[in-house]
Amino acid sequence: MNRIIIDGDACPVTDDVIRITQDTDISVLIIRSVNHFSLKEYPENVSTTYVDHGVDSADFRIVKLTKSSDIVVTQDYGLASLILNKAQHVIHHKGYEYTTNNIEQLLTQRHVSAQVRQQGGRTKGPKKLTQEDHLVFSEFLTNLIK
Repeated sequence: MNRIIIDGDACPVTDDVIRITQDTDISVLIIRSVNHFSLKEYPENVSTTYVDHGVDSADFRIVKLTKSSDIVVTQDYGLASLILNKAQHVIHHKGYEYTTNNIEQLLTQRHVSAQVRQQGGRTKGPKKLTQEDHLVFSEFLTNLIK
């Protein structure tokens, strides 16, 4: 493993990944839509690729670029399901790995929530990431790359 790809449009752990990989030979590739353009400067091991602002443009680029030795960080269950058998590891920012054992349940939950919203119902959005969540993710990623 020598690269981490980040689904960067709404990834709350981008800075954590960069910090963890800074003194390693692991490169970090952030994929973002042009709507999330940034002039932020990153260390040498980090690069950013911008894609059109289409709904799934970043996802399609990630699918295309992912190699078997990559770790991909995403909160998108659909994207995770597409690259689960393509990447070495597909992980969530809450510090767990997507697997063939949990992806079906996650996709089902997403589908049920979408149906509730289509019928005018409300569903809870994701909770704001806490400092403890950042620590859990950081420890998970650190152990994964050792």
